[in-house]
Amino acid sequence: MSSKENTALRVGMIGTGAISNLHARAYRNIGYRVTVCTDIFEEAGRRFADANGAEFVKTYEEVCRHPEVDYVDVCTFPDFRLQPLRICAETGKHIQVQKPISTSLETAREMIDTARQAGIVLGVVSQHRFDDSSQFLAKAIAQGRLGKLLQCDCYVKWYRSPAYYSRPIKGSWATEGGGALINQAIHQLDVLRWMAGPVAELFGYWQLGARHKIESEDVVNAVVRYRSGATGVFQASTAFWPGYTERTEFHGTKGTAIISGDKLTTWDVENDAGEPAPVSKEVASGSSDPMAISVEPFERQFRDFGEAIRTGRKPLISGEEGYQALEIVQAVYQSCRTGQKVTLG
Repeated sequence: MSSKENTALRVGMIGTGAISNLHARAYRNIGYRVTVCTDIFEEAGRRFADANGAEFVKTYEEVCRHPEVDYVDVCTFPDFRLQPLRICAETGKHIQVQKPISTSLETAREMIDTARQAGIVLGVVSQHRFDDSSQFLAKAIAQGRLGKLLQCDCYVKWYRSPAYYSRPIKGSWATEGGGALINQAIHQLDVLRWMAGPVAELFGYWQLGARHKIESEDVVNAVVRYRSGATGVFQASTAFWPGYTERTEFHGTKGTAIISGDKLTTWDVENDAGEPAPVSKEVASGSSDPMAISVEPFERQFRDFGEAIRTGRKPLISGEEGYQALEIVQAVYQSCRTGQKVTLG
């Protein structure tokens, strides 16, 4: 695929709910075209198709086999990933899925293996890696500007209304794979895994349905030790009204960096030199409204995915990266269920 063709990639959308509208905006902004879509709710799917100049089809199989699709974008609940991926593997279509990669590590591993064997690119949408704050901080940490990392934490103290959980499948183990950790805080876990490195062991406590009528956790905490020797805390909730801006914190021997929402809000580093830190106080956060987030990181991720298709390299957030984030989530859940410390490989 030439560079020119890459600028006008054709996307088939499976699922046309709230997040798909953000995706569609990002595609318009970067010159990709949504050519076909489907949704189990036909009326909603047809509305999305009309709004985006796309063809509506009744089944996901038709999207995955459509001749005018270069890659498939799956914006569904996380229990629906392997089904379209298998057809994409047959048809040679590349595929990108919303976070989390799946509800189980077994399915995630099968997805990665199937995509690799078929020679298709598999990506996982985790757009906060493409925030200016994350891009700067990943580079700064790698350059040693914070020194040796001592403590790396995330605090996702959000609120979701009863209406958000009104559908029985919301917050369910079978369909969503869990609650606040897998659906909301997985973004911060992904950023921590990327910058602080692999987790060695952790211990977790949760509260199931503390505020909401759901079977999974709407409050969860874990204490963590990274392979590097750094320690940390994960906190995630959808029960804390009215919802507070999430924070991801990095404390090293030379100083501290804090990302609040999508911005670097603290950069306190001794005798610092190098590229100036993009410190800002104007943050965007999904703390109480899932859609109150910036579209630009999506644009950057989708460009990266298109470049991966064009060049044959891995996207920044490949299936493997999605697996690693899910592995941390599942380890926390295992610890909460068993009351035991969990060691990761």
